[in-house]
Amino acid sequence: MQLGISVKRAAILILPIAIAACAGGDDSRSISFLGSGDPNASQPFPGNHRSELLAFMRTYLNNPVGVHDAALAEPTQREVGGRTRYVTCLRFTAREADGSYREARERAILYVNGRLDRMIENAAEICTGAVYGPFPELEKLAR
Repeated sequence: MQLGISVKRAAILILPIAIAACAGGDDSRSISFLGSGDPNASQPFPGNHRSELLAFMRTYLNNPVGVHDAALAEPTQREVGGRTRYVTCLRFTAREADGSYREARERAILYVNGRLDRMIENAAEICTGAVYGPFPELEKLAR
């Protein structure tokens, strides 16, 4: 019985090391979209950008209810990190935990291969000159 417990403990201790060994060592399998590939490669237009953005915002906001002044710019190609990507700019005022509202936030949404990749919080430079239109779907989000 004692030998069985020792083997289990040894397996538990060795398993993370084995998994880590499988994950490293081959730099050719990079998962970073921004760090690999041809920087001049043409990117597809993000056709579902509105629905993807709404799904993302449900998880991004602590409380998606009560968003005000939501505005969205259509996706345009901009240079981000030395690569041309589709970016859409989003401006909104979210309800704080105490029920109050602060100034509107401006965020850049980056798309890679036609899919939402990430949100850039400091978007002032990227979103300079963006033309915003109303985004009522964001204001209607529920939990």
